[in-house]
Amino acid sequence: MSPTEKVNRYNELSQKYGDPWIWGIYIMLLLISIVESYSASSREIATQGIYMPVIKQCAFLGLGLACVILLQRVDYNKPRFLYAMVPGLAVFTVFSLVYVMLFGETINGARRAMTLIPHFLTLQPAELAKLSIVTLLSYIFAKTQKNHDISNTGLIVAAVAVGVYGALMIKSGLTNTLLLIAISGSMLLIGGAKLKKIGILMIVFGIMFGFFVIIKHNNEKKDEVLNEMQVASTDNGLLIDEQPAGDGASQEEFGRSSTWSSRVREWMNRDSLVYRPITTKNQQEMFSRMAQAHGGLLGVGIGKSRECSRLPLAFSDYIYSIIVEELGFFIGGLFVMLLYLSLLGRAAMIVRRSKRVLPSLLVIGMASFITFQALFHMAINVGVFPVSGQPLPLISKGGTSILVISIAFGVMLSVSRTIANYGNKKNKVEETLVIEGLDAENPTEIPAKNVWK
Repeated sequence: MSPTEKVNRYNELSQKYGDPWIWGIYIMLLLISIVESYSASSREIATQGIYMPVIKQCAFLGLGLACVILLQRVDYNKPRFLYAMVPGLAVFTVFSLVYVMLFGETINGARRAMTLIPHFLTLQPAELAKLSIVTLLSYIFAKTQKNHDISNTGLIVAAVAVGVYGALMIKSGLTNTLLLIAISGSMLLIGGAKLKKIGILMIVFGIMFGFFVIIKHNNEKKDEVLNEMQVASTDNGLLIDEQPAGDGASQEEFGRSSTWSSRVREWMNRDSLVYRPITTKNQQEMFSRMAQAHGGLLGVGIGKSRECSRLPLAFSDYIYSIIVEELGFFIGGLFVMLLYLSLLGRAAMIVRRSKRVLPSLLVIGMASFITFQALFHMAINVGVFPVSGQPLPLISKGGTSILVISIAFGVMLSVSRTIANYGNKKNKVEETLVIEGLDAENPTEIPAKNVWK
């Protein structure tokens, strides 16, 4: 096949199904997920049976694939799609975050989830919020574009949106809030915001973080007062429950901020792990490092992990350590990291061919969300970041995370398919948005000379 024929074939696939590179990355992550989630589920096998963990994972991956196939066929320009993905998703996300904050189930010491289908599916709104913030900021930045720049009004509204989401998510994990800021920063750059405005926005985020520190300090004071009351009651011969009836997580939430502080202090002032005793507080960190050291450069082989039976949450928050143990740093760890980085690079190439800022922000926002989350997960596993829960996109076990990531892939494929059809007479796609005010030009566009590649 000649180079011209290859290009024509590539364009035909892009116009019909979306970008083939994104499809390739998605399918590769699915295959890795099936293999490694089964290898890392030894703790679940004891209670659920040999095949049940992988059956559940395949079921969620199948639902996710159905979402991708459906969304890639939808034209993102359609008003119904935009209404569902922007205001509809935002309202549902905020409602879910508030509900979980007040009545949610406690997972690992914090309220994180709400049950949708008992014993099968729970919704973690923090995962949904990452998707929602991308669509919401894409709409805000596209709506407030002026002369290839984002207006002051747009920046203020965006800062408020990120602040509201961050405040509602803060008890579910500090890394989720930091991830929101990272996603917002990448979208600001693609949206054409001037460096001065980005600097001002970072100052605003700094002030918001200051409010977080104040809240954290108040929570610690409440914890101290509660402990003093318990001690005084014991001294007086009275018995007071440590946790209020019907709310088994309240005491844990009082001490949540101190948990973050202790994790950061331990991360900053750690000595060599070789000389540390293994305790319940550091077993995740210790066993994850043991898994990576056991795997070395080439790994011990698929299904031969030694630490998966001892490492807590090996199938979710620490699955990257199991990948490195079984496949090694070169074959497994580096390859998986390059898959996510390739997704971000491919999104950047699509953005440069886009004529409008809205599809550009949707693509780079989704890719940034997936890639940054993966990098956060890897950084936690290897000790670059303090210990915190963050799933590896599409690979870690978790219904909410898999479905949300699949929707993000579906949106990217939808946008890439639409961009590939610009100027295609056989399958022409409407180039003018139905919704007025969302037709701002992409400030980073590089016009194609001959073909879309």
